[in-house]
Amino acid sequence: MKILVTGGLGFIGSHTVVELQNEGFEVVAIDNLSNSSIEVLDGIEKITGKKPIFENIDLRDKSAVQNFFKKHSDVLGVIHFAASKAVGESVENPLLYYENNINSLVYLLQELTILPQANFIFSSSCTVYGQAEKMPITEDASVQPANSPYGNTKQIGEEIIIDVAKVSNINAVLLRYFNPIGAHSSAEIGELPIGIPQNLVPFITQTAFGLRKELSVYGNDYPTLDGTCIRDYIHVVDLAKAHVVALQRLLKKQNPEKVETFNLGTGKGSSVLEVINAFEKVSGQKLPYKIVGRREGDVISAYANTDKANEVLGWKAELSLEDGLASAWKWEQKIRS
Repeated sequence: MKILVTGGLGFIGSHTVVELQNEGFEVVAIDNLSNSSIEVLDGIEKITGKKPIFENIDLRDKSAVQNFFKKHSDVLGVIHFAASKAVGESVENPLLYYENNINSLVYLLQELTILPQANFIFSSSCTVYGQAEKMPITEDASVQPANSPYGNTKQIGEEIIIDVAKVSNINAVLLRYFNPIGAHSSAEIGELPIGIPQNLVPFITQTAFGLRKELSVYGNDYPTLDGTCIRDYIHVVDLAKAHVVALQRLLKKQNPEKVETFNLGTGKGSSVLEVINAFEKVSGQKLPYKIVGRREGDVISAYANTDKANEVLGWKAELSLEDGLASAWKWEQKIRS
């Protein structure tokens, strides 16, 4: 069975390629290498013994997408990661985000409607919930107005998929991630942020390694136990495995509805200070940090109710916050050595 993974050399994409190959799927990875590296292919091969088919394509190029599906007309499923994902950058350059995240989705779906069967897994985000009214967040929580163009592209993307599935052969699963962290236990693949990291854990590991002077903690006056924001940190390997399970559900036609939605998290919230303390414990490194003012767009708390994913998909996060931080630190040391 041939599966297309867009953004297949990115952080979550590369780990998902590994899990798909471990399950015996033939994988084609598309990536334009704008936020990834061709060396990731070697890491995937070292872990699985097999290099995926690779196509260097920018999904904003409609004719390139059409040509891809002429060449690979036997694709049975698509896992769509390829998207720009920095919240701050999306505020500064909204048109880039709308072009990259929406146009590429539309061009993919246009080609999938031509295929005899199409199974589509969409990389969505818990940002669609905004500041949810109660914790933990269930899939029934109302979708709030987006805080950023990035968040808006995820909401619009979901709406496009729902509309298209109603009138086409496409079956889809929308996976709303909480906060992915960590790296493969082999340290052959991991997160490769370009420039200053936008996410907490790579900033922590870069600070511990001495690349950054200190970590900024944005606000300690939130209504939480220690005053810092709370998030649900899910290990990227657990996240990758959820994509394989969701895809297999569609391939086996076990989905009662054309489009299903699942939260992917651990079900446990951790504050920024708790993450710092956990990192210091697993790494043995003292982490320099300072408390600064709140950051625009940050919600107080966001962690998942995972009952639906646990019961319906039969998937559960197995790895802990400490596992994620230890693997991220191992990866950071490897790429800097």
